[in-house]
Amino acid sequence: MISVTEMKLEDSYRIRDIDRSETIELIYKCLDGEIQEVKLPHECPNWEEEHYREIIERYEFELSNGGTAYGAYDGDKLIGFGVLAHKFRGKDQRQLQLDLMYVSRNYRRQGIGSRIFHELSQVAIEKGAAQLYISATETESAVKFYTSRGSALTSELDEELFRKEPNDIHMTKEL
Repeated sequence: MISVTEMKLEDSYRIRDIDRSETIELIYKCLDGEIQEVKLPHECPNWEEEHYREIIERYEFELSNGGTAYGAYDGDKLIGFGVLAHKFRGKDQRQLQLDLMYVSRNYRRQGIGSRIFHELSQVAIEKGAAQLYISATETESAVKFYTSRGSALTSELDEELFRKEPNDIHMTKEL
């Protein structure tokens, strides 16, 4: 049985359990405020060690500064996780960023991501956020996941996050 629970700072090493590999058929680009499909079939491999270290570092930074993480476990194996960042954003400071969200390849499309997304949304509401800010990878699976949960292109681009990930599809979700 899959369980979803809040993760702790010391759980960061478990991120190495995640298999983020994916077969990608198309990606999205945002041009002039419109999402456009681009056929780009390729295999996205699992993370290399450098990427694991980067993701773990982001996870630890957020949790050390008041962020929240939820993980999905199959037994004691981490099969998905998401991180709600600590810093409020937006002109009215009522947005919290969904910083990281991954579900292992063999566990996708089973509702695990939805459960993690729901838990993080509840935490954001409890912290006083009115919206989630999502910088989604440009893959079809990521963009469709977020749009199917009510997210849409943001009308207020976060310049700091855009500079970090200019190819991502920047979205917001009303809470």
